Amino acid sequence: MSANPEGRPSDPSLRPTSISALVVAALAGAAVGWLLISYSFYSLTPLPWTAAVVLAALAIAEGYLAQNTTARIQRRPGHPRVNPLAVARYAALAKASSLVGALTAGFSAGLLAWLVVEPTDAAKSDIPTVGTTLVTAAALIGAALWLERSCRVPDDPDRQDGDLNRPSGQR
Repeated sequence: MSANPEGRPSDPSLRPTSISALVVAALAGAAVGWLLISYSFYSLTPLPWTAAVVLAALAIAEGYLAQNTTARIQRRPGHPRVNPLAVARYAALAKASSLVGALTAGFSAGLLAWLVVEPTDAAKSDIPTVGTTLVTAAALIGAALWLERSCRVPDDPDRQDGDLNRPSGQR
C-alpha cells in the first residue's frame, strides 16, 4: 500500500477513466484495423453484424444500470438503497467497457476508412456493418462513462477537506 505525504497509508482508489487513455486506445485500434484489413481483405468473408448487436446490448444494459444506480445512490423515492459492492462492480464494468468500446470504435474506424477508399463491391457491402459497429461502440463508450459517473459518491456538504476519513457528524 502506498503512503501519502504525511506517512499514513493511503486507501486504494479507483480513478475516473482518462479521456486520453480512450483516445490512445482508439488510435491503436484504428491502426490495427487498417493494417489487418489492408493485408487480408481479399481473403475475408463479408463482415458479420454480431459485434454491433453485442455492443448495442451492452450499451443499453449499461445505460439502464447508470440510470438505476443514480436514482439509488441519490435515494430517490421508490428506489431501494444501493449495495456498495454492486456499485464497485458497476464502476469496474464501466471502466472495462469504455476501454473495449474505444478499442472497437478505433478498430471500426480503421476498417471503415479503408473500406471507403477501396473501389470494390465487396468493400461497399461491408460499409453498413462497420459503420453500425462504430456507432454502437461510441454508444457503449457513452453509456460506460455515464455508468462510471453515476457510481460516484455524492459530495457531503457537511464535510470539510481535512475530514475525509471521519464519518460526517464527528469533528
